[in-house]
Amino acid sequence: MDQAQIEIQVVASLSEISAEDWDACACPEAAEGGAPTDPFTTHRFLKALEDSGSVGRGTGWQPQYLTAWLDGQMIAVAPMYAKSHSQGEYIFDHSWAHAYERAGGRYYPKLQIAVPFTPATGRRFLTRPGYETVGQSALVQGAVQLVEANGLSSLHVTFCTEAEAEAGERMGLMSRASQQFHWLNQGYADFDGFLADLSSRKRKNIRKERRQANDFGGSIRLLTGDDLQPEHWQAFWSFYQDTGARKWGSPYLTRAFFDLAQERLRDDIALVLAERNGRWVAGALNFIGRDTLYGRYWGCVEHHPCLHFELCYYRAIDYAIAHGLGRVEAGAQGEHKLARGYLPTQTHSLHWVADPGFADAVAQFLEAERAAVSEEMEFLTDYGPFKKIEVEEQE
Repeated sequence: MDQAQIEIQVVASLSEISAEDWDACACPEAAEGGAPTDPFTTHRFLKALEDSGSVGRGTGWQPQYLTAWLDGQMIAVAPMYAKSHSQGEYIFDHSWAHAYERAGGRYYPKLQIAVPFTPATGRRFLTRPGYETVGQSALVQGAVQLVEANGLSSLHVTFCTEAEAEAGERMGLMSRASQQFHWLNQGYADFDGFLADLSSRKRKNIRKERRQANDFGGSIRLLTGDDLQPEHWQAFWSFYQDTGARKWGSPYLTRAFFDLAQERLRDDIALVLAERNGRWVAGALNFIGRDTLYGRYWGCVEHHPCLHFELCYYRAIDYAIAHGLGRVEAGAQGEHKLARGYLPTQTHSLHWVADPGFADAVAQFLEAERAAVSEEMEFLTDYGPFKKIEVEEQE
């Protein structure tokens, strides 16, 4: 296929792209119904961010959706944004920005191919079936050309798949390794089956935490689909504001996003809420993928021992087992997840830097960082909560 025949366009709003065209690239597996592999790259999720004002003017996330066309058909898309800061990305490049600006450069704006505020691995170069190679190549080349043509500092592709990271490297991008903590379903019949794989001490500790959490004096409910009601989002908004104020200074998502979640996304969501004395006191928001439950946000207005662990981690495991999901991604950072059965998992990103000298410095940094991440993952895995299999030496 002649790459020259492919036309690259930048679109400033998803209102200009039909859900049918976008989702034919983003989640073709869901065309006949069922959950998409990645709920965050769907047209409905990204448009909810845009329509709610969570991205766009004044947010530092200006939509610049990248599209590739062949013979009048959209064959590939990428959720791309012009960024005026590095907030809400979870793959940190603040030190790069500071170093570049100290040397007299202008780091912002930059281009970011990502799902805003969402540290969840998924495809970032979204292609129609049959156009995977040519579509991905066209998007990468198009994004790099936009950086060069507009005098920007860099391109960043965050939380891409391992296969995309490898393909990006072959196309001249630099790959970066990071880590998260994920829970893997080994075909467990129930939560006790999972606990049976843990060491005795960790198993006892988790049972103790679950008892403490469930003795908080109230009840816990998991809500999805039509069970979700506006009152639940009003409660969760209070939790989200509290967490956002403490972690980021101000929440990334607007109140309107949760109204749109009720309207458009409720089948993609599993919301765990704790109620006490007729009042919602804590909650954890999860998104449902085809094989993965994605933990996103937690918050509370009352503090109770271990309730955070129960709502965020243990109820997520319960849900994954009950629905045959293979994985729970518990979001960014948090080594405390290790003791609760979530193991270190490598995540990937890609980077292209326009200035050759600065690109060399970044490449050296990434090489050293990869070695450190690999070493830490090996240590943490060995330190994990699962039983150690001892092999007896044969005489």
